[in-house]
Amino acid sequence: MRTAFIEQLCELAEQDSRIWLVCGDLGYSVLEAFSSRFPERYLNAGVAEQNMTGIAAGLALAGKTVFTYSIANFPVMRCLEQIRNDVCYHNLNVKVVSVGGGLAYGSHGYTHHGVEDLAVMSVMPNMTVVAPGDPIEARAATTELARNHGPAYLRLGKAGEPILHQHKIEFELGKAIQIQDGNQLTLIATGGMLGTAIEASRELASKGHSVRLLSMPTLVPIDAEAIRQAAVETRTIITIEEHGVGGLGTKTAEILAQMGMAIRFRPLRLQPSPIKVAGSQVQLRESQGLSVSGIVAASEELLR
Repeated sequence: MRTAFIEQLCELAEQDSRIWLVCGDLGYSVLEAFSSRFPERYLNAGVAEQNMTGIAAGLALAGKTVFTYSIANFPVMRCLEQIRNDVCYHNLNVKVVSVGGGLAYGSHGYTHHGVEDLAVMSVMPNMTVVAPGDPIEARAATTELARNHGPAYLRLGKAGEPILHQHKIEFELGKAIQIQDGNQLTLIATGGMLGTAIEASRELASKGHSVRLLSMPTLVPIDAEAIRQAAVETRTIITIEEHGVGGLGTKTAEILAQMGMAIRFRPLRLQPSPIKVAGSQVQLRESQGLSVSGIVAASEELLR
C-alpha cells in the first residue's frame, strides 16, 4: 500500500504545487520517489514527530496541502497534542499518514503495534479517517484526501499487500464498497483485513451460505446507510478489523443501537489487553481470531 500511496502522491504533486511531504526520518527506498522529484516540497523532520506536525501545520497555514508520514504509532500517539491543537482546532489541510497500521510491525512488539489509532483519530474534531483495504483503495483514498480540505488520517499497510479489486471501483469518502451481495450474512471489513474477509466469504459460500461483503475504507464519516441496509436485508452482521475497541465494530454497534434493530451482530477485533508477545502479522492475527477460520467459525455460530 505504501508504494501505491507514494506513486499516487507523486502524480498529484505533478499537478498541484501546493502538495508537500514531511517525514519523520524514515521511508528510505520508498519516499525517494517524491523527494528526488520535488526536493523543494519535501522535508525530513528527523525523529521528532511533534516538530513534524508543527511544521506541517505552519505550511498548511501558508496554503499548502501537507502529508506527514511515519510508521505505526509515531505520527499519531507521539504527537497527538499537536494534531489536536495545531491541526484539527484550526481545520488545517494536513493529512497524517501511518504506514504499518495494525499488527504489520508485529515482530517489533507492542510499541510498534498501531491498534488504537482509528479510535483515537476518530474523535479528533474535523478529522476524516480512512483505512484502505488494498493498493487500489489506497491510491483512490490518497487522491480524495488531497482534494478535500481539512485534517485527515490515512492508515496504510506495510508492503506487499495484494490487489484485491479486480474491477474498477467507485471510491467516495464516506461510502462502503460492495464486493459481493448476499442475503444471510454481511461481513464488513476495514483496512488490511479485507483480503482475509474475501477468503472467508468464499469458504462460507462453498458451504452454502449467502454472504454480502462490504469494504469500509472510511471510518469517519462512516457509511451508516450501507450498515442499515445490511441490517434490514441480511439480519446478521460481523465486522472485521485489525484494531481494538473504538473502531469499526464500535461505530457499527452505535449505528445499530440508534436504529433500534434487534439483529445478530458480532465485532471481530483485537482484545483490549496489550499483545505482550512479538511475532509475525499472521501469527498475531490468528492469536486474536482474525483469520479465515476465525471468521468462518464466528459466522456459522451466528447463523446457527
